[in-house]
Amino acid sequence: MNLNATLAAQFVVFFILAMFTMKFVWPPLMKALDDRAQKIADGLAAADRGKAEMAAAEKRVQAELSGARDEGQKRIGEAEKRAQSIIDEAKKIASDEAARIISAARDDAQQQITRAREELRGEVATLAVKGAEQILKREVNAAAHADLLTQLQTEL
Repeated sequence: MNLNATLAAQFVVFFILAMFTMKFVWPPLMKALDDRAQKIADGLAAADRGKAEMAAAEKRVQAELSGARDEGQKRIGEAEKRAQSIIDEAKKIASDEAARIISAARDDAQQQITRAREELRGEVATLAVKGAEQILKREVNAAAHADLLTQLQTEL
């Protein structure tokens, strides 16, 4: 065989193989590569969207936490105010009750003093009558001298 004919035949076979490859093999291979590149691009875009959504969710979570903290602080402040008002009210009630008890005790003491004075006046009147009896050496009739004894009690 001739070298030129061999080269020509190999060139024709190579050309047919190249045409066959370009017509039937190359398009599906390129389509597969393009599909793969598109899937990768879609995956990267989805990852970027996921990162953006995650950042937005993180911001929402931080906002919710901040709101919850503020609400908690507000409720704590309200609870402290309410506790203080309850304490103030209890102090007022206690001081009113103490004033009432002190007033009642003063009234009771005043009544006891008055009763004791009346008893002492009666005893002094009795002692005065007994003393007068001793001085006069006779019995003084309490019924007969009631006006005198009443006047004596009043003077004492």
